[in-house]
Amino acid sequence: MDERDIRILKAIADLGTGSPDELHEETGIPVSTIHYRLGNLWEEGIIENDLYDLDLSELGLDVTVLVEVLSDYSDDHNDVLEKLREVEGVTQIFSTMGETDFIAIARLPGSDEVERLIRDFEMIEEVNRTNSTYVISTDREFTRGIESYSLETLVETLVGK
Repeated sequence: MDERDIRILKAIADLGTGSPDELHEETGIPVSTIHYRLGNLWEEGIIENDLYDLDLSELGLDVTVLVEVLSDYSDDHNDVLEKLREVEGVTQIFSTMGETDFIAIARLPGSDEVERLIRDFEMIEEVNRTNSTYVISTDREFTRGIESYSLETLVETLVGK
């Protein structure tokens, strides 16, 4: 990966599109080069989808709940993780160190679903306890993760890795 790849990824994040013509307008990189590099980034697994990201709030999943999960697993950590993945509404799961074993983020269609969500977590045998936080509003939500970085920082820290 080099500076051109970083510039393309940053433009995708900022513009919300993978259109080679729009990326060319934003970056000045030739369209043919953008096509080639997008293919390479796709093959490397850096680009994971066709960039059809959804605004979950607009879709109707406008309730966000953060759930800390404290568990007791004597077998494999991944077994618990797999069970957490099956809870409907969970969009992200983080394995953590410390008292909390996992943090899950769920997007739900309404506040009446929160009780069901917590019940689903607590029905998992290895789950001892949960601590839930209901999100009142979202200040930032970056779908690609690099929108908060400047191009200069990304190039300086990621090129050559």
